[in-house]
Amino acid sequence: MSVVSPRSILGQFEDILQNALSEGGIPKAALTVFWPGALLFAVWYLWIRENDKPIRYKVPPPKIPEKYEVLENPTIKAPGSTAIQCYAPATGQFLGYINPSTPDAIDRAINAAQEAQVDWAKTTFRQRRAVLRSMLQYVLENQQEICRVACLDSGKTLVDAQLGEILVTAEKLQWTLDHGEKALSPSRRPTNLLMMYKRNKVVYEPLGVVAALVSWNYPFHNLIGPVISALFAGNGIVVKVSEQTAWSSAYFANIARGALVAHGHSPALVQSVVCWPQAAAHLTSHPSISHITFIGSRPVCHKVAASAAKALIPVVAELGGKDASIILDSVSNSEIKRIVELLLRGTFQASGQNCIGIERIIATPGPYEKLVALLEPRVRALRLGQDKDVGAMISDASYDQLEKNIADAVRDGARLLVGGKRYKHPEHPSGHYFTPTLLVDVTPEMTIAREECFAPIMVLMRTPSGDVEDILKVANAPDFGLGSSVFGSESDPRLQKIVRGLRVGMVAVNDFAAMYAVQLPFGGVGGSGYGRFAGEEGLRGLCNAKSICEDRMSWLGVRTAIPPPMQYPVKKQETSWQFAKGVVEVGYGLGLGKKVGGVVEILKNM
Repeated sequence: MSVVSPRSILGQFEDILQNALSEGGIPKAALTVFWPGALLFAVWYLWIRENDKPIRYKVPPPKIPEKYEVLENPTIKAPGSTAIQCYAPATGQFLGYINPSTPDAIDRAINAAQEAQVDWAKTTFRQRRAVLRSMLQYVLENQQEICRVACLDSGKTLVDAQLGEILVTAEKLQWTLDHGEKALSPSRRPTNLLMMYKRNKVVYEPLGVVAALVSWNYPFHNLIGPVISALFAGNGIVVKVSEQTAWSSAYFANIARGALVAHGHSPALVQSVVCWPQAAAHLTSHPSISHITFIGSRPVCHKVAASAAKALIPVVAELGGKDASIILDSVSNSEIKRIVELLLRGTFQASGQNCIGIERIIATPGPYEKLVALLEPRVRALRLGQDKDVGAMISDASYDQLEKNIADAVRDGARLLVGGKRYKHPEHPSGHYFTPTLLVDVTPEMTIAREECFAPIMVLMRTPSGDVEDILKVANAPDFGLGSSVFGSESDPRLQKIVRGLRVGMVAVNDFAAMYAVQLPFGGVGGSGYGRFAGEEGLRGLCNAKSICEDRMSWLGVRTAIPPPMQYPVKKQETSWQFAKGVVEVGYGLGLGKKVGGVVEILKNM
């Protein structure tokens, strides 16, 4: 990071002024006034400028067994063992065993984070930024290694990892560095006529130790994202990672720990645990946990929420979606090709295992057939494999249900143009692959239009007409409401009506998933969960929002006092009530006359 000197700043000013003088734009006498001010500005700028250079540190990558072994029927449950069997879903390669955390181990992790958080809560925003800045440098300088580990553990391609693991993590770190302090700085709040002698504010204080239960589809970003927010808010954190990606979790957690150690802070602030479901309830009901972020499925969320309720722990839940991408007939012909590229990326990114992936393409009658014609050859051309276009799925657990939903849709009138079944990779027969699928003429009542696929399946639906009501009826049909996108001319009056009418938490206009790339609050409604993470709302949600009301003019002796008619013992209820009524009229009476009447009522009943 370069350092700007006062000499260089003043030199730039001098060049500008000399040019202006030569053109007769500024009188020479003005220089005698300008130079002292410029010098003061330069000193002030360098004084306040934060120039904390990131510190480099190293983190050893996870170990791979020396002997290359491919499991014939890979699964995380090893026969005759309680250990978690780790393997690469793209190839079936055995990666090792992880011993699951017990309730006692979870207790130790929470206690360690709790002890470390006491000192961390006292750090300044500048100290926290320094840690995140070093973490950002590590991520940027080790992109390839992070992607390699994430791909090995989750089956995605390197490009998918670069977009879904690195880019969004770098954005979250940069956003927090640039805007985190503003989000958590004390917020001044207004007063009113009766309380004009008070000043009010809300301060955002650390909660203590928070927890995050995260999904496997983005093993690095889903783990490190909650860590970034928790640390900047002054909290410690325990992250419960998925058993499916247990192998990489220690390495990814150590990236955050390494940044803490580099700046002299305790690495115990960040804890990662992996356990079987029966032990997870010990974490989600633990009285020392102050907040839970849950990313996963609806059935599991019911259990997490019920468990958290025992200790009254607030939960933010993100439960996936059935995101629609709506194509209006006002889209120009030149735009269609760009949109097709977005639809392909939005559907097949990470083999369709994307929380805000495109699950439904809803087109009005005009562009529908053209979209089908453009998409069919493109989907048919997609190649399976980590070194190709579409990577592996995390497991084969959903294949039976996916194939059934596709077959049922075809039976009920949908057309299967491409794919529709599991795929046995000739080079990696133990890998988990599903053929890129294109299913068209799908209708809202079909199961595949209502249930999340989380797979490389492109679903096309045609609206009955181009009317806003018909479009929204199809788009809002499923019991999900995470994200959506709408494509159409900006002059189309339907565009904003559809944006407002969508029952979702996030909408991208003429784009796909752009909300997360700029750190807007992330979350949904209905069956997609509740609460938000990311953005100001997510950061503040990890804090205790403490309301503080103070005297503005205590030095003049102006403070709240109980007037005689209101003091105990109350001499006469009627008089006391009339007095209180007068106070209400002064504060809230509609019009000057009512307020004056309130003053009279107060004076009469003193």
